Amino acid sequence: MTKSEIASYIDHTLLSPVATVSQIVQLCNEAKINGFASVCVNPVYVAVARTQLQDSPVKVCTVVGFPLGASTSADKAMEARRAVRNGADEIDMVIDIGAAKDGRFSEVSKEIALVVRASKKMGQRLNKNIIVKVILETCFLSDYEIQTCCLCAKNANADYVKTSTGFANPKDVDGNSLPNGASVHHVKLMRDTVGPDMGVKASGGIRNARFAIELLEAGASRLGTSSGLGILARWDESVKINCKY
Repeated sequence: MTKSEIASYIDHTLLSPVATVSQIVQLCNEAKINGFASVCVNPVYVAVARTQLQDSPVKVCTVVGFPLGASTSADKAMEARRAVRNGADEIDMVIDIGAAKDGRFSEVSKEIALVVRASKKMGQRLNKNIIVKVILETCFLSDYEIQTCCLCAKNANADYVKTSTGFANPKDVDGNSLPNGASVHHVKLMRDTVGPDMGVKASGGIRNARFAIELLEAGASRLGTSSGLGILARWDESVKINCKY
């Protein structure tokens, strides 16, 4: 796989709460130079990114209900509509994680469907095809909960399921930090659940080429990372990757 090919899988991400306009402009320039799939920015910077990328194939991705997923469904839908109106091409929404832990999966499905409809309807008004990705925050969920949430997203006509926000901080009973972010196990579980025709985005903790390869081989079709430049810098084009998606 060439550097340009791996770049096309990457959402070049800057979701820091202290990100500045100049950093967003730099992010967009890096994305254009390297051919990343999108830039992923907070909603406040969607219009800035749209301006910077208006003559580029790089998409503008933003987040909704981020990072906790604890906004109301109506607020998430409104946030998605506004983001698309401001120039977003892709919406990464966080599910109601508490509802999933409660087993209230019908509510999870209804909320995803609401955001999908809101995003795509606004996209139709603007003659744009909007992609909606559903962030599960897998570090908080059991395998069964992950599988069920994946089916909720699929049944709600979302385009992707996504592992993580990158901001979760799970802890054990003693207060020790537990792993978060993407894992090969979760990506494979998600791919096996949604099948070949839906996207799977791995995000959170993807900092090197080796891990990126493992996630792609497990079934990821998009990688969300703030380390895209480093991954490209160390990419070995001679490495053969069994990447089906």
